[in-house]
Amino acid sequence: MKKLLMVFTLWAISSHTFAQDLFDILEEETPQTKNYTTSTFKGTRILNGHSVENRKKGTLEFVISHRFGRVNLGADELYGLDQSNIRFAFEYGLSDDIMLGVGRSSFDKTYDGFVKYKFLKQSSGKNSFPFTASLFGSVAYRTLKDFDPENEPSFSQKLSYVSQVLIARKFSSGFSLQITPTYIHRNSVKIDEDPHDIFAVGIGSRIKLTNRVSINGEYFYTVNPLESINSSNSLAFGVDIETGGHIFQIILSNSITMIEKSFITESTDDFFEGDIHLGFNISRAFQVGNKKKKKLKAMKEAGL
Repeated sequence: MKKLLMVFTLWAISSHTFAQDLFDILEEETPQTKNYTTSTFKGTRILNGHSVENRKKGTLEFVISHRFGRVNLGADELYGLDQSNIRFAFEYGLSDDIMLGVGRSSFDKTYDGFVKYKFLKQSSGKNSFPFTASLFGSVAYRTLKDFDPENEPSFSQKLSYVSQVLIARKFSSGFSLQITPTYIHRNSVKIDEDPHDIFAVGIGSRIKLTNRVSINGEYFYTVNPLESINSSNSLAFGVDIETGGHIFQIILSNSITMIEKSFITESTDDFFEGDIHLGFNISRAFQVGNKKKKKLKAMKEAGL
């Protein structure tokens, strides 16, 4: 009986060891992949502000943004449609993680440029990471001549800068959320009481309705607003519609401007008092560079 018990014990130990060794071998041979999260947002903008999304390397995007007057202006102003501000821009994917852009706004006749760099990516699987993060920096140059010639500001006095950290997580296929700490610096201000440095934080979300349609919301809270104007925090709601070659966004917002230094700190309308601006963003993407050349070469070789 003792011999039988000893044989059984040795068999159990050896079976366990063999099974453990086999499990380790299978684990080593099984490929462990890392899956990056895509389409946290549909486009490069949530509504007014940037999202963590970039254009792919070699993609050039032409963006037109429009904001009309307040809808509560009534029928005489066609509910704001008689008034409008426009911004057009070119944005380019220098790589999958770096995007550059330049634009011009009719509001204050402002030129702007920006760079956005995605340095962290949400992923699942091996070494998963919980969120995506990007750095955004822009500079704006105001050219509106609203001063006497003898009091013209210098070039540097017309400049302002914005720095943001965009932190987003796609919680499910139908819901994404982004937090955006923001720092804005103006080289010159209207009155001494106006801060040169303004801090704000934004929050934006996306709810997917269908594969091509989602609804978005966005809000920016300004910690230390300008004193020279009766400013309001920027609030916006909108719809994203993907039509294949471009993203079309329909927006309702209390902000009539379309670059960060303006809509975050210079909005003066009250959304809940009816000071709502209808607007839209529309973009068209074009493939340039090596990918386009390779595609044309492949089509030529195929006799197409």
